[in-house]
Amino acid sequence: MKGQGMNIVLLSGGSGKRLWPLSNDIRSKQFIKLFRTGGDHESMVQRVYRQIRSADPGASVTIATSKAQVSAIHNQLGAETDVSVEPCRRDTFPAIALACAFLRDVKGLQETEAVVICPVDPYVEDGYFDCVRELYAEAEKGRKNLVLMGIQPTGPSDRYGYIRPFRDAEGNTGYTFTEKPTEEQAEAYIRAGALWNGGVFAFRLGYLLGKSRELLGTDSYRALFEGYASLPKISFDYAVAEKEPSIQVMRYSGMWKDIGTWKALAETMAETVVGRGTAAESENVHIVNELDLPILAMGLKDAVIAASPDGILVAAAEHADRIKPYVDAMEQQVMYAEKSWGNYRVIDVGSRSLTLKVTLNGGQRMSYHSHERRDEVWTVISGGGRVILDGEERPVGPGDMVRMQAGQRHTVIADGQGLEMIEVQLGSDISAADKHKYGAVPGFPERETDRP
Repeated sequence: MKGQGMNIVLLSGGSGKRLWPLSNDIRSKQFIKLFRTGGDHESMVQRVYRQIRSADPGASVTIATSKAQVSAIHNQLGAETDVSVEPCRRDTFPAIALACAFLRDVKGLQETEAVVICPVDPYVEDGYFDCVRELYAEAEKGRKNLVLMGIQPTGPSDRYGYIRPFRDAEGNTGYTFTEKPTEEQAEAYIRAGALWNGGVFAFRLGYLLGKSRELLGTDSYRALFEGYASLPKISFDYAVAEKEPSIQVMRYSGMWKDIGTWKALAETMAETVVGRGTAAESENVHIVNELDLPILAMGLKDAVIAASPDGILVAAAEHADRIKPYVDAMEQQVMYAEKSWGNYRVIDVGSRSLTLKVTLNGGQRMSYHSHERRDEVWTVISGGGRVILDGEERPVGPGDMVRMQAGQRHTVIADGQGLEMIEVQLGSDISAADKHKYGAVPGFPERETDRP
């Protein structure tokens, strides 16, 4: 691609409980590392980000997401990744409008420049992003207000939306959008030339900001952000695509999978076992194990077994995609989460205590913060770094213990090799809400996650 790279906004969605116990209220499906690349595993968001960089090394990528996902994004893609943070969930159009205002008001993008919107979690071959580049090039020309990607269906499905072409009385081509029809309807749509709606579309920035003024009353990033909770919940398809007469649809015929269920994931995984596990005397059994304990499956056929700190799933493959209502009914604390600085895993929950294993990546740090209703004790088990307690700094290494009383300001900074520690929280009212941040640590630049 000549000149500067594409401006891409990746929409990063919700919790994805259909992949429980690997996903939870904090850890969405796109952050689960299941796809082998070389000797390591990568997540959906890492795979898509890598594919974009391969197709267009100069691309400017912004991820539109909730505050709960910012830490995981920075952990997996790097602290320099641009993020448009939604204060709360208001459906796709407000999220896209906020991201576009962010591009103009914060990143300095001109309204004449093109922008392409993509979901963050499709499983696709590299040719998908060649099609994305074609969409972007068409949007730059400005011949149509909206350029959509239509995906060639591999068969009738009631899981996807459809883009259906038609001709009006004057012979002009138009499009209608139908969300998740029955399989019988989908079969008829495909015979008439319908394509799957993969949620990929491109436009000039000024077009979308005009829609924001029309539908939300403003195109100011600050006004949208500060008033976000009161914005109407409307989808982009409903608010824009279904009502826009000036549309171009470009066909993508390559591999595309929406990995939102265990069945789809099992069909995509190159390995039948990830983590410590053995399927003996079994057929078509997939094991994903994030625990240090081994799993042995014997004499099973067509089954999914998944284990994480949040729970264990053992299901017949044909039933595994129907777990959501059962997971919704569970009341459980999140046991694992990725943060911008590393991750934590809950290893014990008591009536007046919570014990975690905390891993800080090399050179990373927690926010400078305090708690009002709990004490904390840190015991370093490997690596090294520095602790700042009420402004005083001290080095720490394996075996060192630090106690923080309620109200004391504290943070820990890992040296280059990283740091692991056991954190014990003590109190009668232990809550994630009991945390007050104080901005940047002296000598370190402020980050999004430092802000109160």
